[in-house]
Amino acid sequence: MKDFKDEMKDFKDEMKDFKDEMKAARKHSDGEMKDFKAEMKAARERSDEEMKEFKDEMKAARERSNGEMKEFKAEMKAAREHSDEEMKEFKDEMKEFKIEMRNDHKEMNKKWGDLANKMGTLVEDIIAPAFRPVVEKYFGEEITFMGVNVNKKVKSLNLSGEFDIVGVSASYVFVVDTKSRPQREYLTDFQKQLVSFGKLFPEYGHLKLIPIFASLRFEKAFVAEASKRKIYLLAYREWEYMDILNFEAVSKG
Repeated sequence: MKDFKDEMKDFKDEMKDFKDEMKAARKHSDGEMKDFKAEMKAARERSDEEMKEFKDEMKAARERSNGEMKEFKAEMKAAREHSDEEMKEFKDEMKEFKIEMRNDHKEMNKKWGDLANKMGTLVEDIIAPAFRPVVEKYFGEEITFMGVNVNKKVKSLNLSGEFDIVGVSASYVFVVDTKSRPQREYLTDFQKQLVSFGKLFPEYGHLKLIPIFASLRFEKAFVAEASKRKIYLLAYREWEYMDILNFEAVSKG
């Protein structure tokens, strides 16, 4: 019994020591937890402060970026307005240049025409160079033969004729008469020439005859008269380029 009591006493002593150790361990653990919580609080506060600083920096950067973007947009607007103004000035200058060039071209054509008239080379220098491109444009066929100052005499017919220009394509034969100062009676003379042409050049009888009266310019009344007689007129259009002035009026009439 005494041995049992001694064992129980030892057991109680061991239990007391264990409790004391557990108490000390818990006290130590509570201290560590308190330290851990303090560290976590400090870390959270430090994190909040760093986040606040980061947000402040981002706000400042955004404001600075907005300011720079505003300045950039203002610079771009100014540059665009400046560019638009320069483009407008350039277009105005080009417009003035084109007008000057057109006026110079018109004046040059007038002077060239007057010179050709004086020298008697109106057909060779003005009308003939324009004939081929103009008729090919309007009639849509290539000129395969072209003669300038064409003369022909047929003794058996006791007939002769002189024609300023004769041009031939697949479907047409073009006969051009040129006068430096066109008058109404010249149209009648030209129609008589066309009758002689048919007799002098029977080889072109299967082609449609296209009469063209040419000069540097024509009055409106002359254009109307020629159109009524189905005669095409070749002249400068407002002194800019040689053209058929009454193509639609004759073709549709």
